[in-house]
Amino acid sequence: MIFNKETAKKTAEVLLQINAIKLQPENPFTWASGWKSPIYCDNRIVLSFPQIRNYVRESMAKQIEKQYGKPDVIAGVATGAIGIGVLVAEYLNLPFVYVRPEAKKHGRKNQIEGYIEKGQSVVVVEDLISTGKSSLNAVKALEEAEVTIKGMVGIFSYGFKIAEDNFEKANVELFTLGNYETLLEQALDTHYINKQQQAILAQWNANPSEWKAN
Repeated sequence: MIFNKETAKKTAEVLLQINAIKLQPENPFTWASGWKSPIYCDNRIVLSFPQIRNYVRESMAKQIEKQYGKPDVIAGVATGAIGIGVLVAEYLNLPFVYVRPEAKKHGRKNQIEGYIEKGQSVVVVEDLISTGKSSLNAVKALEEAEVTIKGMVGIFSYGFKIAEDNFEKANVELFTLGNYETLLEQALDTHYINKQQQAILAQWNANPSEWKAN
């Protein structure tokens, strides 16, 4: 779910502008999962552009306050959301922790890095939502630390049905600044793609695991 259409449009505009999102229907990427994809998203690039970084930070922070009030802690999902999570926490003057994919195998063997107490309220920050598996893995680790998850806020979501189902099953509310549908609209409006390419990109999104480039 997006916070609002205007924010989604602006987010799509800036992510395309800095090539954080690349659309290549005729020359698809291969994801780590093995899926062929006409889109690649790396929102960590946002951190290298101060003006856009500030836009994302402020948009996320203001929407968190509007939706949830002020939580006790902001938690970032490692590694992609550590940077933006710190910026959001700084803007809100809140403590920050981050969650590893799994506990370290040495030292204190932490999965959650930083200081957090039982019963505290937490908003989780994510950079990108695909299936939701890694994002919800972080939520599970936080729940095991006996904190209250108010919700998750991300920069961008592919809008997969499987992610929607996974978040619903986990009973976690998800909001993002941008989404796939608005991205395609913005890319078409600015002539980044044509109507034929838009149709290919929409077809992929409907069934990404089975999609094959023509």
